[in-house]
This record gives sequence, structure tokens and C-alpha cells, in this order.
Amino acid sequence: MYRYASVVLCLAFAIVFQLSLGTEVTVKDKDNNICIYANLMVNFSVDYEVAENKSKMANFELPAEVTTHGSTCDNTSSTLKLNFGEGHSWSVNFTSNGKQYQADIITFSYNLSDTTVFPNSVVNDTATVIAKPQITIVDVDTCYSCRSKETLEADSVNQTLWDVLIQAFVSNNSKSENITSCAADVPSTTVAPTTNVTTAPTTPATNTSTAPPPTTPPTPTLPTPTAGKYSIKPDENSTACLIANFGLRINLKSVEMNFEPNGTTVSGSCGVNSSQLVLTSNTMTITFTFANDTKKFRLHALNITGKTSAGVPFSEVNTNLSLWEAAVGSSYMCNKEQNYTITSQLTLYTFYLQVQPFGVKKGVFSTAEECFLDSDLSFLVPIAVGVALSFLIILVLISYLIGRRKSRTGYQSV
Repeated sequence: MYRYASVVLCLAFAIVFQLSLGTEVTVKDKDNNICIYANLMVNFSVDYEVAENKSKMANFELPAEVTTHGSTCDNTSSTLKLNFGEGHSWSVNFTSNGKQYQADIITFSYNLSDTTVFPNSVVNDTATVIAKPQITIVDVDTCYSCRSKETLEADSVNQTLWDVLIQAFVSNNSKSENITSCAADVPSTTVAPTTNVTTAPTTPATNTSTAPPPTTPPTPTLPTPTAGKYSIKPDENSTACLIANFGLRINLKSVEMNFEPNGTTVSGSCGVNSSQLVLTSNTMTITFTFANDTKKFRLHALNITGKTSAGVPFSEVNTNLSLWEAAVGSSYMCNKEQNYTITSQLTLYTFYLQVQPFGVKKGVFSTAEECFLDSDLSFLVPIAVGVALSFLIILVLISYLIGRRKSRTGYQSV
């Protein structure tokens, strides 16, 4: 009997051990050194359309057997890309300022033509969703650990992560033993409230005058930001697959700053349905994510992280944008100044903008689709307003004359 109990106990431990392994991968750089380590578990819930305008929920998990084709590493940005099944992929983009790193965006692409996962799907395309994880401010040479579950919601997809152990910038060709735990794994400390029992009488103030509040000097107007030229190549021997020219101004919590292209590190990736441009300066990292629906492209997500002049870290992200839209095979252009409210705290200004994240040929921009401000029709707006105002003035004048004539008719003698 004890022997059977021992066998059952061993089997139980084996099952628990196998479940705790999750998906474990390592990514190597061009020198064949480990640059990314990951061991994690991810569950997916995807709501997709089936026949007769009905929907169905597909539930599946990140398998243990994956490939890392498309993963990249360098000193300031790294991408962990896990490919699995029939055309599915899950990737995380990391950025580093040399002292700390964080995960900027998780990109999940799923192939709806995979009948094993999505039976009876009426759509056969590959869909992509983007989410913002809570992996922030991790010291370099440290692993990020989070055993607690974190659910990321984006469109019709839920991603649940747990038992996560990741080091995005591995040095010395080996995973670090130092751990940075997520906030959910750190037990909270409850501080007992204190009661003030002092009963000494207070002396009424004799001086009731108040000093006038200090005046804040007006913020000087910034000059037009310098336009930078950025490009992404699949490899050193290829032409650019993503090109962009623009000047940027960032308004963060009412503090404006121009983005300086000089000294900026450019990284990113080009894909069929999603492409990324990552710009890293001394003060911030900006990640542009473009989506392609086979007919048009658009800026789908924007993430800005960095530190203020006072050293306070900030992070603003919007993964549900529809900006800079143009036909695939064309470029989007807007030379005039434009401003976009990205979040309640972040406004982005662009100058001399031209971008093409898909269908670049010979490394140069294709025919541009101009924004309305640049088009020849923009001059019609003030003309139309002027005509409308003139028509309104004439209408009011006619009404006045008719009313005056009627009033005079009422006083005529019989």
C-alpha cells in the first residue's frame, strides 16, 4: 500500500513540475551569446466570428514547443518573438536606457484560418492585437519575476500571463540570479492608524493676511523641432523596409519638449501585418506601431517612456489609434503642423511628416497621400465659411426688410 502511495505521490510531483515549466526559451545574438531568457505561461481567449453572425470563444495556451524566429537583440532594444501552431506568434518589445529596462508592447498575432483552434471561422485572415504589460523599471542584469496572474485585454482578446521569469538584456552569456518581483507578488504592509489625543487649546491666529501666490513666468515658445530621417532594414545587405521623416514635439502634463533626432538610436521591425519604429534618445524612448489590414495602413499604437528633467519616470501608451492612414504601397505625408491627443497626459505634435511602414521599394517613399491641411482643397474652407456668413447676413437683411414692410402696412389709413 505504501508502495502505491509513493508511486501516486511521485506522479503528482511530476505533473506539478511539468506544469510549472511553462514555455522556456533563450535567444542568442549574432555572436552566439544568450541575450534574452524567458520562462512563462500564457493563456489566450479569443472571441471570433462564426457562421450566421454568431461568435465563439477559442481558448488555448502558449505551447512549450515554440520557435524564436524574428527575435532581435541589441543594447537598447530587444524583441522576444515566439512562433507557434499554424501561423500564430506572441512577441514582447523591450527597451533599455543602460541602467533599467521595461516591456513596452506585447503583440499577439493569431491565424483565423487555423481550423484546429478556430473551427468554423468565417474569416481566414491573420489578426493582430497590441497590449501594454506591467513589466516596468527592471534593473539591468536582473530577472523580472511574477507568479501572480496578469490579464491583458485588447479588442476581442484576453491574454493571461503568470509564472513569468524574463531577463531581456542578458550579459555574460548567463541568466542572472537577481530577481525583481512584480508588485502583485510583494505582500502589502498594513500600517495601524494613529490617533492624536493632544488637548492643548489652540491660539487663534492674529495675522489673517495671506501672501499673494507666486506668479509663474510664461513658458517660452519652442522653435520648430528638427526633422529626423529614420529607416529600418531587415539586415545590413537589404534596402529599407520602413522609412519615416518627421519633427516631433511632445507635450507631457503641460510640459513641452522637442524630440532631438541627433544621437537617437533607431530600431524596430518589419512584418506583414505589423511594423515597429523605436526611437531612443537620452531622455525618452518612443515606439510607433503600425498595422496593415492589406488595403490600408495606420499608426495603431504609440508608447512613450522616459524620465523628466527631475528624474521622475513616465510612461504613456495608447494601443487603439487610427492615425496617418494611407493605402498600402503609398506613403502618408503632412508637412503642416498637426497635433494629436494620445492620452489625457500626452499630446504629440508633428512637423514635415512623411512615413511608409509597408511596401517600401528601393528604400524610397512611394507616391504620397497628403493630409487635408496639405491638399489643394484646404483653401476652400475659409472661402466656404465666408460664403456661408455672407448668405446668413443676406438672409437676416431680407427678413428685416420684410418685417419692416409689414409693420408699415399695418399703420396705413383706410
